[in-house]
Amino acid sequence: MASISMAASLPSLTNLKLHCPNYNRFTTVSMRASASIDGAAISTQGIKLTEGLGNLPKVVLTSPHGSEAEVYLFGGCVTSWKIPNGKDLLFVRPDAVFNGQKPISGGIPHCFPQFGPGEIQQHGFARNMNWSVVDSESIDGKPVLTLELKDNPYSRAMWDYSFQALYKIILDSNSLSTELTVTNTDKKAFSFSTALHTYFRALINGVAVTGLKGCKTLSKELDPKNPQEGTEERDVVTFPGFVDCVYLDAPNEVLLDNGLGDKISVKNTNWLDAVLWNPHLQMEACYKDFVCVENAKITELQLQPEQSWTATQQLSVA
Repeated sequence: MASISMAASLPSLTNLKLHCPNYNRFTTVSMRASASIDGAAISTQGIKLTEGLGNLPKVVLTSPHGSEAEVYLFGGCVTSWKIPNGKDLLFVRPDAVFNGQKPISGGIPHCFPQFGPGEIQQHGFARNMNWSVVDSESIDGKPVLTLELKDNPYSRAMWDYSFQALYKIILDSNSLSTELTVTNTDKKAFSFSTALHTYFRALINGVAVTGLKGCKTLSKELDPKNPQEGTEERDVVTFPGFVDCVYLDAPNEVLLDNGLGDKISVKNTNWLDAVLWNPHLQMEACYKDFVCVENAKITELQLQPEQSWTATQQLSVA
């Protein structure tokens, strides 16, 4: 059963507005640590706000062990996760744009408040809005960043509800953990579906995913508009062609062999479902270089006013 709790108030933090050239929206940035006067670089231990591609603001997290993560405030999107040997385990597609207008194609995009197609835009609006920094801290040397997304006229034009989404990102030596909390701040109930659309760098012919045997499946491989129900019978899922499959009531851990020599554990609490995706020849330029292994909540979850839902993900490499 999904974990739902009553909303709690956030601490008051000092805000700083950052505006970069060619970045058409202001982003509110709040940090516990000191900030530079001009807003060009806000930093605390292991956390630095800087300028990324397309002059978009991004936050760089660095652990004492040498691991690093990059998070763009546009879309609240983690675009890079480097382990201490310098290898980046995430993938950003070569057709990705960083213009503050279209979602960033790669890394860990948010799907909220809708997964896939539906009544509003594909995968919802959270990946196409500016998130703000509401907290940062260093816990035992681990940088911890918390982002926030709230409704605004853009979101309410397509989904007329008041909400708050908090997204905590924790970087350790060999792991990247996230915690997503969605709170209904409206006076009426709402329902949503959501996912973390994680792109892993991979050699697709060598990719293997284990841990999903026995799950009920919804496969779009034959007809994307009419998913075929089934049961996963394989111990090891491979990617010889197009794969787009939802796994319902998935276990809280699956293992990914990315074909590049890395064994990655994808753990979660409360996401409940999983998705595997590789577009094959639909993206001929890059399909061999990545695989998506996603934690998701496919069946819509309803929140009453002031109720919250929280789910966590932990990516770790041996």
